[in-house]
Amino acid sequence: MNEINSNETEAKTLNFIEEIVESDLQSGKHKSILTRFPPEPNGYLHIGHAKSICLNFGLAQKYGGKTNLRFDDTNPVKEDTEYVESIKEDVNWLGFNWANEFYASDYFGQLYEWAVVLIKKGLAFVDDQTQEEIRQTRGTISVAGTDSPYRNRSIDENIDLFTRMRAGEFADGAKVLRAKIDMSHPNMLLRDPILYRIIHTEHHRTGSKWCIYPMYDYAHGQCDSIENITHSICTLEFDVHRPLYDWFIEKLEIFSSHQYEFARLNLTYTVMSKRKLLELVKNNYVSGWDDPRMPTICGIRRRGYTPESIRTFAEKVGVAKRDNVIDLSLLEWCLREDLNKRANRYMAVLNPVKVVITNYPDGETENLTAINNPEDENAGSREIPFSKIIYIEKDDFMENPPKKYFRLSPGSEVRLRYAYFIKCTDVVKDENGEITEIHCTYDPASRGGNSPDGRKVQGTIHWVSAQHAAEAEVRLLDRLFTEPFMDNIPEDKDYKDYLNPDSLKKVIAYIEPALKKLQISDKVQFERIGYFCVDKDSTDNKLVFNRTATLKDTWAKINK
Repeated sequence: MNEINSNETEAKTLNFIEEIVESDLQSGKHKSILTRFPPEPNGYLHIGHAKSICLNFGLAQKYGGKTNLRFDDTNPVKEDTEYVESIKEDVNWLGFNWANEFYASDYFGQLYEWAVVLIKKGLAFVDDQTQEEIRQTRGTISVAGTDSPYRNRSIDENIDLFTRMRAGEFADGAKVLRAKIDMSHPNMLLRDPILYRIIHTEHHRTGSKWCIYPMYDYAHGQCDSIENITHSICTLEFDVHRPLYDWFIEKLEIFSSHQYEFARLNLTYTVMSKRKLLELVKNNYVSGWDDPRMPTICGIRRRGYTPESIRTFAEKVGVAKRDNVIDLSLLEWCLREDLNKRANRYMAVLNPVKVVITNYPDGETENLTAINNPEDENAGSREIPFSKIIYIEKDDFMENPPKKYFRLSPGSEVRLRYAYFIKCTDVVKDENGEITEIHCTYDPASRGGNSPDGRKVQGTIHWVSAQHAAEAEVRLLDRLFTEPFMDNIPEDKDYKDYLNPDSLKKVIAYIEPALKKLQISDKVQFERIGYFCVDKDSTDNKLVFNRTATLKDTWAKINK
């Protein structure tokens, strides 16, 4: 009985695609599964693609199958090898290896031959109408389309024209090859869709060999078929494309791949549109595709996210049949859970004020011991220098504190992390009344932050030695947009109206000397502040840190 209940529980945890895969394997429909990730190399991948990558590669891993990486490079106007290389880097960074690297352009010859087959079967024709004329004759959801005046050309004429299209005799837009299906079909995608268009542009792989290029809807299913893809997994917007996917496979009588759709990822405070992301880059709203505020995989990698946190996020989001919006705080939670275990703790002061410990010996320095990571017993410890003058955060001092204020104030005592108890005796102000120095005394018997006589000190603050501290640029990154549901903004508004003016703030911080040993992309926790990553803009003389995430989700509380 327990075994049965266990199996039932396990079955309930499967998503609907896993259920399909298991059924196919158990029935013998497929001996093994082969999936593919088929991005178009016309831009950088974003967090939504990461979910698809995790799903396709994760399914293959779980069921002992394989995954191909196939580039849908059918539009030479928008595609580039730069994007190809970035996509491969992103997939590898997420922790996945592909079985084969393919390109739709690998199959241009076969796709052309199959187009000829459709013409010979009377299922495709060359149309001389312009794009605008085709659009106007397609009809609407409630009104049937109108047949092209060229729809009844003879097979021989269509073969001749299509051959001449390939030979480059016609200008861009002069002719297209269309499937001959049904101009009154309720699914408008089946109203004689375009298969090929003329584009006289160099292709990043095939050069000038071709001047006609297949449309996505024509190429996609056939590429899956050539590779014997068992489960072609797409996002939900391709649901209406599936009948066309199946139509081509049926009419060509080739290997029958099957397409399955799942809900794409929608994330609060984020836009996923490639067009909008490109606009942000081109118009310098961000510094580039890898700006750490961008939802691109290279952007979140630069910000300090780990592949493990992205994979955990994809698993928690799950695979659904309906679109929904996931709160960005879930992604940040997955990151904190991961970095809490792996990130060493250091001290940095981002908004400094000087503290002079008046009874500490002049010119003396001592080394104190700090634990690198309490969550990792193998992380070890380090030494932190301590001296008479230190920096603390301005927010950790208040001249007239309210009740239950446990940080530093006149006459009160706090614990310096890893160091001593200190008590504020007085403050020094400038002509504007701003505090420039805080004077304190320390208790030598409290070394290590331990109470020498059992007295209770509730507040513990971080610090750095002024003599030994290094300067660093810290970029306080926040959400790129102020509106959580960017797909629902009013029609009379522009999405750029919701750009967050506080998404990037730069401050000069003082950091403890041990941080100077870090390398680009190293991830740390600044104690009591948040998680940070060493940015690629760092130099030998000055480190630059990106704030990856705060220690807690403060945004939700502030914006209630």
